[in-house]
Amino acid sequence: MYLIRDIMYCKAGKVRPMVEKFLAMNKLGVKIGMPKMRVMTDFCAEQYWTVVSEMEVPSLDAFEKMMSSPPGTADDMKEFEKLMQGYHDLVDRGKREIYKLEG
Repeated sequence: MYLIRDIMYCKAGKVRPMVEKFLAMNKLGVKIGMPKMRVMTDFCAEQYWTVVSEMEVPSLDAFEKMMSSPPGTADDMKEFEKLMQGYHDLVDRGKREIYKLEG
């Protein structure tokens, strides 16, 4: 099992809109069979205005397949695109971390 963590360093005042996008994306993702995400904001972190999303996947191959060919219909994919439209305006930079869960 692997933990996929996406870390977004938002622009000042843009955390809440980013959180709302991730929560809506999670709701749609769960509906179409993607892993449930945890969405977190910084209380004390490396940098202010940090949003983190995490999901667990059974393998890196499963994650790669999910990212290259997401489950769901064409309408679901249009909804994903609509949800994430303009998210680049909310972030300065981001990164992804992948951890193997050992226990």
